[in-house]
Amino acid sequence: MSSLQQNGSVKKEKRRPFIESFEKIPLLTAATTFIGFHLILLMGYITSIIFTPKVAREKNRKGYVPLYDRFESFYSRYVYRRLRDCWNIPICSCPGSEVTLKDRVTHDCGWTFEYTGTRSTALNLGSYNYLGFAQAEGSCSEDSAVKIKELGCATASPRIEFGTQKIHQELEALTAKFVGMEDAITFGMGFATNALNLPSIVSKGCLVVSDEKNHASLILGLRLSGATIDVFKHNNMESLRQVLHSAVIKGQPRSHRPWKKILIVVEGVYSMEGSIVRLPEILELKRQYKAYLYVDEAHSIGAIGRNGRGVVDYFGVDPKEVDILMGTYTKSFGSAGGYIAGSKAFIDHMRVNSHANCYATSMSSSCAQQIISSMKIIMGMDGTNEGKKRINQLARNSRYFRRRLNQMGIITIGNNDSPVVPMMVYMHSKIASVVRRLKTNNIAVVGVGFPATPLMEGRIRFCLSAAHTKEQLDNALVHVEEAADFLGLRYSRKRRSKEPVHYSDSESEVE
Repeated sequence: MSSLQQNGSVKKEKRRPFIESFEKIPLLTAATTFIGFHLILLMGYITSIIFTPKVAREKNRKGYVPLYDRFESFYSRYVYRRLRDCWNIPICSCPGSEVTLKDRVTHDCGWTFEYTGTRSTALNLGSYNYLGFAQAEGSCSEDSAVKIKELGCATASPRIEFGTQKIHQELEALTAKFVGMEDAITFGMGFATNALNLPSIVSKGCLVVSDEKNHASLILGLRLSGATIDVFKHNNMESLRQVLHSAVIKGQPRSHRPWKKILIVVEGVYSMEGSIVRLPEILELKRQYKAYLYVDEAHSIGAIGRNGRGVVDYFGVDPKEVDILMGTYTKSFGSAGGYIAGSKAFIDHMRVNSHANCYATSMSSSCAQQIISSMKIIMGMDGTNEGKKRINQLARNSRYFRRRLNQMGIITIGNNDSPVVPMMVYMHSKIASVVRRLKTNNIAVVGVGFPATPLMEGRIRFCLSAAHTKEQLDNALVHVEEAADFLGLRYSRKRRSKEPVHYSDSESEVE
């Protein structure tokens, strides 16, 4: 593997094997999942006929354009409502290794909730606090508090007017140095960094080749751009090659003129799949077909790579081989906002043409300071090895937790090095059962099902953090195993290793 140095140079090292797993759903499980979901729909339709809703009674008005989608309205009222207690749980603490939940109850099957006035502390396996910087104390928080006293909470202006402060310029220079690019531009919202900037990069007459599992912010931005979008199978290089080959040969529809530009859009770590982009192969195809490459590093920056600098660090490639690096500060840095990095000429273009730069209020000074302080720790610019320790701890926790789940016979998908560990439960009812059961044991997790995932791919998504200790993970694994036995979640047909998984084994793989 190659290790990205502080000045952006690349040093050759031996890289760990790239191991990803996407075990297929067993046929019997697929059948029961399909039948079970449609039974839930049937019960929902019967309920909607017999009982009138106690709330949300408004329907589409006669003569008006429909405001409510018929199926969406039915699904949210008679399917999602039954499981609603598993989502949108308010918290009243920092999302650290543990989180404090506000207790609530429902007396009408999820139509309404009321707070009990009590609180519960739970192990947090749901937040994207990869490096553990989401904390209310420590040097980062103290620096941010000082910056509020100096510059206030908000700029009350977009960047092109009176919204640019010295701290924004400092952050952009540091971000460019961190990711190994010439320049960078920052924004106050991570979602908007994709959605409001892609229309400034591609337009009508351009082709975007997008991974089928790309995030909603990318999809929205590409739709707004007016560019033609072609999708390739997730992380499938042969599918990508076929799409690129066809695009170059056929050109634009009808006229068959060459595309103005071809842009490949991928993510570093896919937040639902736990997979890592096959960057070296994509770079090969990019060069072969003269395409541009846009990499969304929202979940990979800070979270993977020996120096925490994302997929380019993980694979040891020169960052400048990627045309556009996008990332967010909301996960590994414990703050808010996002960035786009690239050549100076490209970033100058974005400063003038970006909707997020021209119209949105700029990032608050406290958020910017939180990023600067945490980024300097990751880079070792604080004079300690705290950043390196956190990077190693996250990698160790991620591998240990995944290996333990696999040893139980539970299906996990994605890459062995990803801090996102999806545990497949498939059935709609089992998603809610796992979330409720773990919450009872003071473990907070995120359940994900249809329509956020395909019908047959319901899952529990664990997000590991450097803030987690081995004792916390072991406690969670005990309760996950109990849930797996009670609900029948040992779906894997792979041969299980009988060798005990040692935490030190995971540690040796990091160093």
